[in-house]
Amino acid sequence: MSDWYPKRRFGDLPGQMAARFPEREALVFDHQRYTFIEVESGVRRAAKALIALGVEPGQHVSLWLNNRVEWIFLMYALAQIGAVQVPVNTRLRTRDLEYVLRQSDSSMLITHDTSGPVDYLQMVREVIELPSRGQDVADPSFPELRQVVIVSDQQHDGTVNWASALQQGQTISDDDWRARLSSVDPDSPVLMMYTSGTTGFPKGVVHTHKLIRNVDERAWRMGVTENDVILNYLPLFHAFGYSEAAMMSMVTGAKQILTETFDPDESLDLIEQEGATIVHGFETHMQGLCDAQQASPRDLASLRTGVFAAGMRSATPVARRGARVLAPLRAVSAFGMTEVWIGVCLSAVSDDEAHRLESSGYPAPGYEVRVVDPETSRDLPRGEPGELQVRGYTLMVSYYKKPTETLDAYDQDGWFRTGDMAIHQPDGYVRFLGRYKDMLKVGGENVDPMEVEGLLLDHPAVQQVAVVGLADRRLTEVPVAFIEIKPGAQTDEAAILAYCRGKVASFKLPRHVIFVDGFPMTASGKIRKVDLRERALTTLSES
Repeated sequence: MSDWYPKRRFGDLPGQMAARFPEREALVFDHQRYTFIEVESGVRRAAKALIALGVEPGQHVSLWLNNRVEWIFLMYALAQIGAVQVPVNTRLRTRDLEYVLRQSDSSMLITHDTSGPVDYLQMVREVIELPSRGQDVADPSFPELRQVVIVSDQQHDGTVNWASALQQGQTISDDDWRARLSSVDPDSPVLMMYTSGTTGFPKGVVHTHKLIRNVDERAWRMGVTENDVILNYLPLFHAFGYSEAAMMSMVTGAKQILTETFDPDESLDLIEQEGATIVHGFETHMQGLCDAQQASPRDLASLRTGVFAAGMRSATPVARRGARVLAPLRAVSAFGMTEVWIGVCLSAVSDDEAHRLESSGYPAPGYEVRVVDPETSRDLPRGEPGELQVRGYTLMVSYYKKPTETLDAYDQDGWFRTGDMAIHQPDGYVRFLGRYKDMLKVGGENVDPMEVEGLLLDHPAVQQVAVVGLADRRLTEVPVAFIEIKPGAQTDEAAILAYCRGKVASFKLPRHVIFVDGFPMTASGKIRKVDLRERALTTLSES
């Protein structure tokens, strides 16, 4: 299916763009501006530094960084030397970090000392036994981990200072760097991105360099060229921002305006000042941009298009509001997930509003989609809701070190079971309706309730727990925890929430706690979460 497309490598992209557009601006961040040739130089310096630090082909390197210029340099530098990059959500905390570092077999962690109010280095010290002398980690809890690199101007005991590593990298010759770059196999793993799953623990989704074709074809369908300016407030540790900005810029020559986080007013100011033509996001971003624009209008005449995931009926009014308030933006909708990448389905800029804002798009080249009965796997007629399944060239290699889960994700004919409910419409467009899995979507972040339940069950007063989603205007959904207390134990909502803080990412934290004496159960002994969702809606809407 992909034989006609030439094999390409992530690490070659910066050099290719530098050759085509050497003096064009490639990247803007916090008043810093870089041309494509300057980005290529930054990537090369980073690659040499990593070689000097001893990173070998095939090794896994975790990036626990907020959006910043070094993120861009490092993602391509790791690809150039044949390492596998492991983006880590910066909202994760100690419990999450410990799991990802160990499960991913990372040999290196690259992170901040502090960023804003968050002390990342302190969390690292709580999780990893750093050496009192030198920089070589030898913590038996992390047998593969060898170094912690801090992107900072300061030197911290037991860690590698990135500025010093860049100086050390100057000892690596261009010939040695080219040898590493030329030895990279485009069919080898380049990226392992973690996604939540039904097991209650995140799974590392392994991808190869084939993702370039996915981005290249979407650029053609959306008309993205070197004349575009992409505003990227989406986190680079997620597939959306990683693919649609960081990769898209290096595939097309479009300029990327990068911000550390999403701030609606800052985003609108940058659209006006920089002439941004493309913005992407979820309902949360669309709501925020619309609210800010109506409060203080900016000139958005440069806006052209962007992907805003629609399909779910709750998203339709938000998307329609965006079409009015953010005009001339003609947003398109798409379906994707970490395992199958972005844009399995995509609507077109030229589509009518209903197809752009009320569907999830038309199947893209190189993909097959079908909707089946989740119990029988029988193909369903057009217009009937069922489970969306996908085949295509960008399907993941595997879930890292999870052979059973990998096998279970596919049927015998190679169809990937998304676990999502959708309709295949008579005109061929697909509409995503929701998740068969109990996954929550909190402000664009996937939250597995089983993971949160596992955390809460560790609380000494908790007998049983079930976490469900409650609709929320700003975040789409928020977690609600139903808790049965152990006989004789005492606790309250404040104590439960305080127990959770700092152990997992803030978006996973329950927003509400409802105490119960027991749970509604199915005949097979499972908690009836559908009843709990109804109770949460009734109880919390009345409070």
